[in-house]
Formats: sequence, structure tokens, C-alpha cells
Amino acid sequence: MVDLLRKPFGSHGKVHEITPHAAGWRFVGFSVYRLRAGEEAAETTGDREVILVIVEGKAKLRAAEQDWGVLGDRMNVFEKTPPHCLYVPNDSNWNAVAETDCVIAVCSAPGKGGHAARRIGPGGISLTARGKGTNTRYINNIAMENEDYCDSLLVTEVFTPAGHWSSYPSHRHDEDDFPRITYLEETYYHRLNPASGFGVQRVYTDDGRLDETMAVKDGDVVLVPRGHHPCGAPYGFEMYYLNVMAGPLRKWRFIPAPEVEWIMESDAK
Repeated sequence: MVDLLRKPFGSHGKVHEITPHAAGWRFVGFSVYRLRAGEEAAETTGDREVILVIVEGKAKLRAAEQDWGVLGDRMNVFEKTPPHCLYVPNDSNWNAVAETDCVIAVCSAPGKGGHAARRIGPGGISLTARGKGTNTRYINNIAMENEDYCDSLLVTEVFTPAGHWSSYPSHRHDEDDFPRITYLEETYYHRLNPASGFGVQRVYTDDGRLDETMAVKDGDVVLVPRGHHPCGAPYGFEMYYLNVMAGPLRKWRFIPAPEVEWIMESDAK
């Protein structure tokens, strides 16, 4: 079994690099750069499409032979303002020069050349509540199914208040059987407020063959190759995560865990 909990391998420069090969799957790639003002990051997309998410700070971006200017305006992700993002198609280059200290997430999946480079957000992205009670969390949808920006990628931000649960009731999307369910690999990039805190994420299958519960810290990434994947923020610690999903079909259809079906039915009333 591939290790599902990935710690940053540094505090500066590229601090995460999760390729499909390293994850043991086929679709999702995810990287994170932490840059100081004046520093630069650059990549070629190859056969993959990319969404660059300016998680924190500001950076000047060039991509697909265009100058996109300075993107980003939140200095701390927990400001919860809409993110500045850039879609870059396959067979392109991108370059980022940090205007301030910044964190840039690189979300990738197979590209088909179906979309041109474009800015995503902050316009058109608004913080939306989801769930009830201590299952309430707040979503910034960047490129979900109804936003036709991408060939493969599904990307969203989630803010979970202290003492609340998220990606809950537990659900899975690990079979290619649309419209009942879709196969989507997924990564979670976690941040905590305060940064000294921790959260909890469990990844488990109905048959119990996969069942891992992880304490996640600020900057960790969790891989979800299959199974249910709820996470919780203990009292005193607010949780953010950036989700990246991709699979053979750009649709998000899931099935709840048997033990929580009654919760979903109750919430729907």
C-alpha cells in the first residue's frame, strides 16, 4: 500500500511533488511551491492540464505564451477570500515569479487540448456553506463539474470550522459506473489555524481492507485512492484543505458509507 500521508519534504521551494506514478494511480498530480519574494518557479505541462492556485501571497504569472499579470491577494489562506487561479492546458509552459512570499499549488490531470488558458477567480467564486450543525463547512469551488474550464480536473477549497467534520457523511467515489458512481482519485492539501494544530482524516473501505486514520498537520497532503475519507477539525483548530480530483469522467458521483446513510436521509428532509 502506498503511504497515504505525505509530509512536506522541505520548507522552501518545491515542498510537495505527487505524481501519478508516485501515488500508484493514473490521473491526479499535485505539487506545492513555497516561494520567497523574487523567487521563481517554472514547469512544462506536457500531456497534462494544470490549475495553478495561489493559496497565499502574490505572484506574477506567464503561461501559454501570455502575460497574466500579478495574481493573488490573500496573504493568509484563512482570510477565506476567493482564490486567484490560472488554468494552463497541456503542451504549454508556465512561469511564476513571487511578488511576496507565496504558496502556489499545482493541480494536474490528463489534458486533451479542449480548453484555452484562462484566469479562474476571484470573480465568480463565492464562499458557500454546506452541511448542517457541526457538519457545516464553507466551500470555494474553483473548477467543479458545472464550471466547464477543464478536460479532467475537479478542484475546490474547503474551510472547516474548529470542532466540525468535513467530507462527511463519509462517502466514496471509487468505481467507474456512471451515473451511479464515478471513479475519482483525490488529494487533500491541509492547512491548520493556528499552524501548530492538527486535524484527523480517515480513509477506509467497506470491507476494511483499507482503514487508515491519520493525524494531519499544517502543510500535509493525504492521498485518497479509494474508499471513504472524512476529516475532522478538533476544537481550537480551524482546517483548510484544497481538493484535487480526476478520473476517466469529469463527473462527481458518490455513494455514502452504509453506517451514515441514515444521516444523509435525515439531512435531506
